[in-house]
Amino acid sequence: MTQTTQTTIKPKQTGKTDTKNGFEDACVWPQILAILLSSLAGIIDGVCFAWTSPFIVKLVNDKVNYDISEAEASQLTTIQPAFMVISCLFLFNLTDKLGRKKTLLLVGLPQTISLMIAAFARHIYTFYLARCFAGISSALLWCSLPMYIGEVASPEVRGVWGNAIASSMLTGQFFVNLVGSYFDVSTTSYIFLPIPILFIIFFIFMPESPYFYLMKGNEEAAKRSLMFLTRKKNVENDFILLRNDVQRQMSESGSWRDLISIYSNRKALIVAIFLRFSQQFCGPSVLSQYTQFIIEKIGGAVNPQVSSMLYSGSAVILNFCVVAFIIHKFKRRNLFAASILGCCVILFVLGTYFYVDEFIPEFDLTAINWLPITAIIIYQICFSFGGCVIPTLMLGELFSASIKAKAMMALLFLFGLMLLLCNVLFNLLSSNIGPYAPFFFFASVTFVTSIFALYLIPETKGKTLEEIQMSLKEKK
Repeated sequence: MTQTTQTTIKPKQTGKTDTKNGFEDACVWPQILAILLSSLAGIIDGVCFAWTSPFIVKLVNDKVNYDISEAEASQLTTIQPAFMVISCLFLFNLTDKLGRKKTLLLVGLPQTISLMIAAFARHIYTFYLARCFAGISSALLWCSLPMYIGEVASPEVRGVWGNAIASSMLTGQFFVNLVGSYFDVSTTSYIFLPIPILFIIFFIFMPESPYFYLMKGNEEAAKRSLMFLTRKKNVENDFILLRNDVQRQMSESGSWRDLISIYSNRKALIVAIFLRFSQQFCGPSVLSQYTQFIIEKIGGAVNPQVSSMLYSGSAVILNFCVVAFIIHKFKRRNLFAASILGCCVILFVLGTYFYVDEFIPEFDLTAINWLPITAIIIYQICFSFGGCVIPTLMLGELFSASIKAKAMMALLFLFGLMLLLCNVLFNLLSSNIGPYAPFFFFASVTFVTSIFALYLIPETKGKTLEEIQMSLKEKK
C-alpha cells in the first residue's frame, strides 16, 4: 500500500474503532498472509536456481543414465539467466496489463513444465530445455513479486516481511540441496512438483494490489482490496489518501525515455542497478550453483553434499531467525555496505586457499581442510544480513507507479545479464587462469562497491512509498 494508507494503518491485530480519531486499527496478518502465499513461487525459483548444485556433479558422474561431459553440464548455469534476459523483451508491460497478481500466478506454469521436463530428461539438450522454462518463470517472478509485496504491505510489515522473497528462494535452495543429495533427478522433480500447483491454488484467493486497481480506475475493487488487507469495515479515509497518491504518481510521465530523463527516476534506476551489480558481483550465484562442485574440487573435512546443505541451510536459518530482527533496526545502507565488505574478506580467503593449493604444493593444507566449508558458511552469514535481502526489498520501493513496471523489467533484464556474466566469468577465469582467479576478481569488485554503497544508497527504512518518492526528488 502507499504511504497514506500506511500512515492510517496501525500494526495491531484488532479491528476495533479508535474513538479518539474515528479510524479503525488495521490488522497486519492479511498482508503477511498475502506475502507468504505469494512467496511460495519463490521457493521453486530457488529450487530451479540452485538445481545445478547437486546435479551437475551427478549428471557428469552418472555414465549409466547420462552421457554428459563437464563442459556440457557447466552450461546449465548460464541458460536460466539467458532466458530471463530474452523473456524480458516480451514481458515488459505484463504487470500493468494483467496486474501484479495475475502475472505472479503465471509463474506456476513454466515452473511446473521445467520440473516435468527435468523428471523425464536423459539428454543434455532436454535439460537445457528445462532450464529455459526455469528462466521464463524467473522473469515472471522477478517482474511481479517485488512489486506485489511492495504495494500490499505497510512500512511496518514490509520492513520485517519484505525479505520473504529472499527467504523463500533460500529455502528452495536448501531443500534442493538436501533432497538432491539423496535422490536422483527424476525423484527430486516429482517431490517439488506439487509446490507450484499448490501456489496457484492458494494464491488465487489473495487480493490484487490496490495500487493496480487505482491505476486502472477501478475504485470499488481497490476498496475491496484494502478491506481484505486491513480487515477494516470502513476504508474510505485510507482509500482517499491512497487514490491521491496514485493519481499524483500516475500524473507523471511514464515513458521509457522518462526512466532516464526525469531526475527521481534516473536516481532510483542508478541506485537499483548499483544494488543488483553489488549483490551479484559479490558472488552469491556462483557459490549457490557450484557449491558441491567447488567443495569437490578443493576437498575438505566435509563431503560436498553435506557442505551444500550446511551452506544453504545456514542461509535459511539466518534469514528467518536473524534478518527479521535486524533489518528494521539498522540503516539499510550501512547494513548493505558492512554485509558485502564481510563477503569481500571471505572471497579473498577462498581465493588464497585455492592459490596455495595450486601453486604452493609444499604447504600442507591438511590441517586446515575445514577452512573451505567454514569460509562459505561465514560468507553466508555476512551476505544474509544485508547483501541478500536489501536489493530485493528496495526494488519494490524505489519507483513511482507510473514507471514501476518498465523499471522492474529493465532491472530484470540487467539482473539476468549480471547472472549470466558472473557464471561465464567464473567458468572463463577458473578454466584459463586458475580456480583462485574468480574469487580474487569478485573480492576486488566487492571491496570497491562496499565503499560506494555508503554514498549511493538512499535510506528507505521506515518510509512509506510516497515518502521515498519525495526524498528521491530532492536534489542535494
